[in-house]
Amino acid sequence: MDKGTLVEFRVQGDRRLGVVDRPDGKTRWFVVDERGQSHSLAPRQLTYIVDGQTYQPSEIANFLEQVNPYLDPSSLEVAWEILVEDGETITPGKMANLLFSESEAVHCYAAHCLLSEDKLYFKQKGEAYEPRSAAQIAERKHQIEVESQKAKGQQEFLARVEQALNGESVEWQRLDRQRLETLEKYAALMADIVRLGVNFDSLARAYPPPAPVLETMNMLGRSATPQAAFQLLIDLGWWSSHENLFLRRSSIPVQFPNKVLEVAQQRLDFPPTDLDVNRLDLTHLKVYTIDDESTTEIDDGLSWELLPDGQERLWVHIADPTRWLIPEDELDLEARKRGSTVYLPTGMIPMFPEVLATGPMSLVQGKICCALSFGIVLNQTGSVEDYCIHPTLMKPTYRLTYEDVDEMLELGVEAEPEIAAIANLAKRRKTWRYNQGAISINMPEAMIKVKDDDISIDILDDSSSRQLVAEMMILAGEVAARYGQTHNIPLPFRGQPQPELPPEEELLQLPPGFVRSCAMRRCMPKSEMSITPVRHAGLGLDTYTQATSPIRRYSDLLTHFQLKAHLRGEVLPFSPEQLKEVMMTVTSTTQEVTMVERQTNRYYALEYLRRHPEQVWQITVLMWLREDSNLALILLEDLGLQLPMAFRRSVNLGEQLSVKVSLADPQKDMIQFQEIIYQESQLAN
Repeated sequence: MDKGTLVEFRVQGDRRLGVVDRPDGKTRWFVVDERGQSHSLAPRQLTYIVDGQTYQPSEIANFLEQVNPYLDPSSLEVAWEILVEDGETITPGKMANLLFSESEAVHCYAAHCLLSEDKLYFKQKGEAYEPRSAAQIAERKHQIEVESQKAKGQQEFLARVEQALNGESVEWQRLDRQRLETLEKYAALMADIVRLGVNFDSLARAYPPPAPVLETMNMLGRSATPQAAFQLLIDLGWWSSHENLFLRRSSIPVQFPNKVLEVAQQRLDFPPTDLDVNRLDLTHLKVYTIDDESTTEIDDGLSWELLPDGQERLWVHIADPTRWLIPEDELDLEARKRGSTVYLPTGMIPMFPEVLATGPMSLVQGKICCALSFGIVLNQTGSVEDYCIHPTLMKPTYRLTYEDVDEMLELGVEAEPEIAAIANLAKRRKTWRYNQGAISINMPEAMIKVKDDDISIDILDDSSSRQLVAEMMILAGEVAARYGQTHNIPLPFRGQPQPELPPEEELLQLPPGFVRSCAMRRCMPKSEMSITPVRHAGLGLDTYTQATSPIRRYSDLLTHFQLKAHLRGEVLPFSPEQLKEVMMTVTSTTQEVTMVERQTNRYYALEYLRRHPEQVWQITVLMWLREDSNLALILLEDLGLQLPMAFRRSVNLGEQLSVKVSLADPQKDMIQFQEIIYQESQLAN
């Protein structure tokens, strides 16, 4: 090329003109642009050479001024209409002649600019351009429209984001919601920090962001990581700062499908025919339901009856949700998918729609209710002497709280002698079970509640009333299992292998109380499910099934389906193989529910401790997690919480110490304590 030749090249994608100055080696050229900047360019970097004359860098601006009047992209449509029929290619020089009837340098360069920038009518083919077909142009116009709408949508989304970040009310659009829901799924990966024990950097590497997340985060100028997505959703007011990521990462449905809600309402409006036409009428009995004050699904009640021969009969009345559904219908399948009611500090997620669960399915005070009732006579030792099971009609007389019953037992309320009678039979029953090898492990249990961002933690007392109710539920479970065993009915039997407890001399070396209980708890094997009877060592029973919470536990509902069909003389709804298959599914689901409940409780426990950094807590060292590194499990006595703590000195099991929280990060599942060591002078004061 000659010195002074005008050439086009690109700098970071921008079109630029320059004048050839001199060679740079054998193949490259120094080119000076209108700003006087010199560029070393290879021939392949040149996108156009202006023929006809030589130029000075100072003349580039004037040249561009002459070109500008010709840069009308709409003129290409006319050229395309002329050329498309023949389909011939065209050079910038020929295009200049066609468009402007001239082919001077200015006109040729203008034609080059139009063609190289055109995305609609022509496509480059070597150094020439080929007209697109009409079909291609129609498709290109559609793509351009789509891209335009997308760009418009993005701008509108950004405007709504700005509103939300400023604390203004925003009406999110459908596409906004899709975008934010994609962010939700990605942000919920933070729950894996707890599950897998990984750090944030490892999490980001393990889960690269999907394209929609990357696009959104880049658009908003934020890093595309799970924690950044989490923070964005909080900033937008889309999530609360304590969003339950464990629940979001689970497969647990939070809302009921509309179809299920419609079916529930239909059942309420048009009750199905009761298949149990010969229900035993027990409405003459006084019935007590005993629950926490906040309980809304009331699924058990108790009665005491003195028989003509002087014997006492206990009645355990269990709610009868199968009155309102049949196996494999919409309500049943939805309950099966859920596995159980989920109990979280922030509230519960029911197994059945609330309109049924807290209404006709529950044992509501003062209303005649359908129940499955277990009538039981105990002998003097506490074992079951006689029993019967009936679908019944009963009428709850009193709805009591555990505190009510504790007070009645303590005061010996004469007007309600049935309560005292039931309590005495419960004690007899408990004594019998422990004589059969039942194992008692008493550890404090924290009950965490969240209301309006206030967190409260109370210790669940193992009071007389709770022991009474627990014994009656275990008794009903044994009776249900014995009936199933006697009649060869496949049920979801629950068992527990015999634990290998530490030798007594070894236990006696441990401090009494919580440390010993903790050591025994470690030895307790997991409970097992079986369709045939199996011993439950922990309860001291040869056979057992859960039957007392059919509104809240699907395995209990299965027991009801099977028992009630047999009582009616019908074919069982579940064969052994079918029952086993359903149990496997439900067990997997309930394990997930248990994990979410445990993780959520731990989150709010750490959040509670984070909010009380100056509080001094009394702790007991329960057991070693890693003795070589002084990592122990401690019990915060006032809260009933069991958490890890690394000690900087040697401590003994059972030792009681004072600690403060030095670090609590519930999102990262981190908790650290520091021991408070008092001087003798402080102790004296």
